[in-house]
Amino acid sequence: MKIGIAADHAGFEQKEKLLSQLREAGYEVKDYGAYQYDASDDYPDIILPLARAIAVGEVARGIAVCGSGVGVSVAANKIAGVRAALITETYSAHQGVEHDNMNLLCLGGRVIGPMLLWELVQTFLEARYNAEERFQRRLDKVIALERKGR
Repeated sequence: MKIGIAADHAGFEQKEKLLSQLREAGYEVKDYGAYQYDASDDYPDIILPLARAIAVGEVARGIAVCGSGVGVSVAANKIAGVRAALITETYSAHQGVEHDNMNLLCLGGRVIGPMLLWELVQTFLEARYNAEERFQRRLDKVIALERKGR
């Protein structure tokens, strides 16, 4: 599974560590930036290349980090085909994939410690969508909302 990762300045340090951990774990990872710490960067500019890559299938899933995780979540969900969520605990990290086919994990680099960040990433990446009828029916309704909004 090819993974994308991105972070603004508030999540830059955590992104760099996660990037290394992901590669050590054997994942193919594409880094969408930021490529250096810059306190003047803006999270929408950083997250949009990753969100677009998910939407077109360039990467299967993504991980985005900003200070709280809220900004990258809000911005990423503006891109059709992206199902991003701010996650702070392991149940939602797998349930979001299993039930909702979440494809972008959003994390708060200033509010979650490194051990939990890595645990959330692993849980997210190990989860698989359960295409059971009730979950697919709900996902189809979300996709229809996206199409109607265009």
